[in-house]
Amino acid sequence: MVSEWELFLRLALSCVLGGIIGYERQSRRKSAGLRTNVLVCLGSCLIMVLSEALYFNVEGRTNADPARLAAQVVSGIGFLGAGAIMKEGLTVTGLTTAASLWVVSGVGLAVGAGYYSGALFTTALIFATLGTFSRIDEWVMHEKNLLITIRTKDKPGQLMNISSCIDDLQLKIRDVKVKANDDSTDTLIIEMEVYNQRALKNVIVLDAVRRIDGVVSVDVN
Repeated sequence: MVSEWELFLRLALSCVLGGIIGYERQSRRKSAGLRTNVLVCLGSCLIMVLSEALYFNVEGRTNADPARLAAQVVSGIGFLGAGAIMKEGLTVTGLTTAASLWVVSGVGLAVGAGYYSGALFTTALIFATLGTFSRIDEWVMHEKNLLITIRTKDKPGQLMNISSCIDDLQLKIRDVKVKANDDSTDTLIIEMEVYNQRALKNVIVLDAVRRIDGVVSVDVN
């Protein structure tokens, strides 16, 4: 059994490590920020400590598995992850936030088990991954992203026709926004952010989209 001071240390450390990861998420205005990550890490730590305490209480009298209760954290955290993942049109967001919630529960379990070095090193790796890799990803994507603004007739299936054209050009759609055109009631303005992995020239994309029936104008930046 762990002493009260050891218990307080584990719970406090889990709050600190969860807070480090949560701070990074909140600084980027993600749905699961400081408080969410602290609570996930703290709860995981407490459940791990409880698992060990229950095992020591029945040790020698049953074949209880001390990891069974803690294992439910790994699968049970999925409900928070599912709530963080959002789908809007063709865009899916929140996958990284959901993954960080899952891994921060692992940090809490490690602290609860007294595996401090693993918890500290994992926290450092998580913080580096979320921070450094995000900046690299933003830099690379910014260099190869295109913003396509399309004015088109409002007719059934037009968005699918445009999306199919973009797919044929082997461009990856990252975001889509559709809004009404204030100058005309029968036209729409579609803004698409696409990843131009093949580094196609703007004129090629512009010419391909302009050929779609119903498209009034196209602007590629």
